[in-house]
Amino acid sequence: MRLAEVFQRAVGGGASVRFSAYDGSHAGPADAGVSIEVRTPEALSYLASAPGELGLARAYVTGHLEIIGDVYGALKQLSEISLREVPWGERLELLATLGRTRLGTKIEVPPQERRLRGLRHSKARDREAIAHHYDVSNTFYEWVLGPSMAYTCAVYPTAESTLEQAQFAKHDLVARKLGLKPGMRLLDVGCGWGGMVMHAAREYGVKALGVTLSRNQAEWAQKAIVEAGLSDLAEVRYLDYRDVRETGFDAVSSIGLTEHIGKAKLPAYFRSLYGKLKPGGRVLNHCITRPDNKQPARTGGFINRYVFPDGELVGPGHLVSLMHDTGFEVRHEENLREHYAMTLAAWCENLEKHWDDAVTEVGLGRARVWRLYLAASRLGFERNNIQLHQVLGVKLDGTTSHMPLRPEWVG
Repeated sequence: MRLAEVFQRAVGGGASVRFSAYDGSHAGPADAGVSIEVRTPEALSYLASAPGELGLARAYVTGHLEIIGDVYGALKQLSEISLREVPWGERLELLATLGRTRLGTKIEVPPQERRLRGLRHSKARDREAIAHHYDVSNTFYEWVLGPSMAYTCAVYPTAESTLEQAQFAKHDLVARKLGLKPGMRLLDVGCGWGGMVMHAAREYGVKALGVTLSRNQAEWAQKAIVEAGLSDLAEVRYLDYRDVRETGFDAVSSIGLTEHIGKAKLPAYFRSLYGKLKPGGRVLNHCITRPDNKQPARTGGFINRYVFPDGELVGPGHLVSLMHDTGFEVRHEENLREHYAMTLAAWCENLEKHWDDAVTEVGLGRARVWRLYLAASRLGFERNNIQLHQVLGVKLDGTTSHMPLRPEWVG
């Protein structure tokens, strides 16, 4: 069996994928919409040494494997095998083929792959993990995220809404769930580039404080706050949420932070948020989750090594239980996974529009990481491999919730 056929069997592939290899072999229909080129023996070595998504990612990031056509379309055509583990039968056949080619070739782990040192989820290691992903280039993020600079799931009012409209709707949904009103105080933990902080100040007259472990984000946000004339109400600090000294907030928003906390640290995380609120205050936790808790968290794959070091997802039920155990009364919960698939599609489109500039700004390897990560994540939400949940809780004032009888944010 020639190389293209072996690779096709190893990673799977639908009828619309064409495979070709450096030995001149081909597999799959000639008129396929997308094609995968195995350009060097190193591509096979990567797959054999780290079967599944990690090996494929290493081969793609380094350019030893190329996807011709839409990356999302290619991943969608590949079988579930390519996103999990190559079966032993195909793996042995791949190893046998490598033995006939260049099995002894030493391969280097791509420099974009990151393994952190130190105590997991210590403050120092968390800073390093956040810096790896977020302190890349604000210019690069402006191209990918658009003017809103919101790097979290948008909420699409309609299928025709633009990304900017959907990000405004997301921030406004959070504000309405929290019951924000002029004069209130909001703490936004893991605030990113300050989108929620500025929205709360501009649209609701709220005095908002945001904190982030990304120095680049904090600098960009503070500049944007000044330019928007919101300095009297809005502030973003380069600070760990655990080091915020102020208390007595009317509301706390956490939009996209929980994924970085780590399962073992979640009880302390929710206790910290609980302690920041005054009685009757609300918390809105917006985060990516697993569909269930049946399988152990995967910590060694492509996303963990290249995108979010130390990231760890749990099921929504686990989060709800922890919030209740902390003392919050959970009042509302919803799954927005389809919205995240749409958000990622928009980010993918933005990246492709700015591809040449992005490569110049951050380098080809990192740009390829992002192209692969955004496309794979979009597919993950579409296939319900991952979800996005918003959970609203309240710190009771005695036994009084101060909540409306029916949700005021619906409709």
